Amino acid sequence: MNIEKLQKAEARYRELEGLLADPQVIADNKRYQTLAKEMATLTPLVNTYHEHAQIVHEKSELTHLLSEKHDKEFVDLAHAELEDLRVRQENLERQLEELLNPKREEKDRDLIVEIRAGTGGDEAALFAGDLYRMYTKYAAQKDWRVDLINSHPAEGGGFKEIVFGIGGKGAWERLKWESGAHRVQRVPTTEASGRIHTSAATVVILAEPEEVELVIDQKDLKIDVFRASGPGGQSVNTADSAIRITHIPTGTVVVCQDERSQLKNRLKAMRVLRARILDKMQEDSHAKESQERKAKVGTGDRSEKIRTYNFPDRRVTDHRIGFTSHQLNSILDGEMEELISALMEAELKAEAET
Repeated sequence: MNIEKLQKAEARYRELEGLLADPQVIADNKRYQTLAKEMATLTPLVNTYHEHAQIVHEKSELTHLLSEKHDKEFVDLAHAELEDLRVRQENLERQLEELLNPKREEKDRDLIVEIRAGTGGDEAALFAGDLYRMYTKYAAQKDWRVDLINSHPAEGGGFKEIVFGIGGKGAWERLKWESGAHRVQRVPTTEASGRIHTSAATVVILAEPEEVELVIDQKDLKIDVFRASGPGGQSVNTADSAIRITHIPTGTVVVCQDERSQLKNRLKAMRVLRARILDKMQEDSHAKESQERKAKVGTGDRSEKIRTYNFPDRRVTDHRIGFTSHQLNSILDGEMEELISALMEAELKAEAET
């Protein structure tokens, strides 16, 4: 249990209590709402911490009483109460670990999916389209929200790149391990000799941050507007509605052009920008993650080949956990539950062993 982190959370909670009572903050509705949301997030942690401190105090007092002379009935009752306090303390410590663990907190958070065609030319773009269809169909089965953010269709079909949001209960928990290189082996429709080609697409899964998690200074942004273009470079809009946002400190660049409204494109681009910056921050902070755990479920490295979709054998293989299914068509049609469950089980096993 990280006492220092708990003490910092309590100190911030007290600071927020003072700020939310400040007339200047109350008059600034946007700031007030942001601080109130942060306080609501900290409240369960701080309350549990206080309850734990009270239990520790009661145990100390009871232990001190037992050091003095008492009749047998009192001693028996005191020992029974001490055992009850011990059990409650252990339960509260487990709760605190859950509240302090950011990975636990991310179970129901929204996410952003980025799919990019890799090696393989037109076939890779078609495969990127297949993956997009697979994830959106799986999301539909789970009643998750799907929000198209940006896309670059390829001339021969599919996508050079497509970015979309997914939100709903369990979305992050079930899709977070999809980051990596996905490889497809099949005969392209343009291949007259029937030769099998290998192509690839890269999937990136980003947690979408709340505003309180990541504050971006507008002075750090360079925003360009331009006219959106479609496959082949032809203009699709008559107005400059496409947006390019560059985060100067990190060099992160996001382009969004699917909406006809410049404002809507800007809002969507900011969502992706925030997610990419948070992902980089988390990647840096988790650089020393256990090597044993990585070996069990994979690193999540975007260059890592995580899965192969073999059409001739109707086989899908996840190389990280040794999972193989011969239900390729069903999986690409969104029937991913068996595969996702196997990844989740591997994660739980890795957590138990580290």
